Amino acid sequence: MKISNTVQWVGKIDWDLRKFHGSEYSTFYGSTYNSYLVRDEKTALIDTVWAPYAREYVRHLSSLIDLESIDYVIAPHAEIDHSGGLPELMRHIPDKPVFCSPRGVDSLRGHFHQDWNFQPVKTGDRLSLGSRELIFVEAPMLHWPDNMFCYLTEEAILFSNDAFGQHLASEQLYNDLVDQDLLFRECMKYYANILNPFSVQVEKKIKELLAMQLPISIICPSHGVIWREKPLQIVDRYREWAGAYREDQVSIVYDTMWEGTRRMAESIAAGIHEAAPLTEIKLLNSSKTDKNEIITEIFRSGTVLFGSPTINRGILTSMAGLLEEVRGLKFRGKKAAAFGCYGWSGEGVGILSDALRDAGFELVSEGLRVLWNPDRESLEECVQYGRKLAADI
Repeated sequence: MKISNTVQWVGKIDWDLRKFHGSEYSTFYGSTYNSYLVRDEKTALIDTVWAPYAREYVRHLSSLIDLESIDYVIAPHAEIDHSGGLPELMRHIPDKPVFCSPRGVDSLRGHFHQDWNFQPVKTGDRLSLGSRELIFVEAPMLHWPDNMFCYLTEEAILFSNDAFGQHLASEQLYNDLVDQDLLFRECMKYYANILNPFSVQVEKKIKELLAMQLPISIICPSHGVIWREKPLQIVDRYREWAGAYREDQVSIVYDTMWEGTRRMAESIAAGIHEAAPLTEIKLLNSSKTDKNEIITEIFRSGTVLFGSPTINRGILTSMAGLLEEVRGLKFRGKKAAAFGCYGWSGEGVGILSDALRDAGFELVSEGLRVLWNPDRESLEECVQYGRKLAADI
């Protein structure tokens, strides 16, 4: 697919992908591994594909261009979904220079144990292709230390690597040709689950990039669609998301053994709705709902409630695992509270509250506990708790 007279997409659409980062990230709509061929007087190849598709990728690439005519290999990120095709490619062109960030040299050597012709570059370094140049911009922790962007002059194309992408497979590889609701939902999910811990770096990098005053006509990320219509709209979204993002939404995340904690969740939701009828309320069972979807709803929420019964002096495993992931995602500016049923020891709510504090949430109460299965009086207490919570937030 030609992006311009100079740039050609040579990546792979992965329709079957359903899990990413091992099994850590759900990809219900597949993904793409975007690789770009830039031809001027010199030819540069930007990024490769995930390792399982390496041979297919190199065969296809060799049908488009004599591999020996590739002058420069650009490796903006060492993660295997980007660099997995490098060993197969470099087997054919072992002496070609590989341009990457200084940290990229360490990462690529660490992954592949090869000493290719590495050419480390830093922000502001330029590589002439003839009438055009590639300008390199380091982007550490978006989302690895080695990430970098590159910018093609004359064409005003930003190759943004892991920033501004999403996991979405489509034959229509441009942002204006796909379902807009789906596109931005997947963009938010991508940000919430991958980039949110690095929001400070995101804000800093966007300011730095804009300060360079480079015109941008197209943004080419490493996953998902290419931004050709109003490309800076996704940059604006990132600036918004990076600023301790929250909507008028309360998410109630819970797991339950014998439905008592579920009934508490529903009653608390009813109380919130009575007191704040315009506030969006989401109830999410952590043992039945995809965890990445839950994390996206947490990202959208101003307040989050976590509920679990007490089991073996602890909490249910789906909640424990989710809270560990939430802790690492470093949400900012969000309020939270805990609730749950118990039978005799009752430590669950305290464990939830401690975990929420540790994850950076502002607790709005010490939590709500109900002994055994909640009766009518207990459920009314939950409704009242929801009403008070809505007033407090």
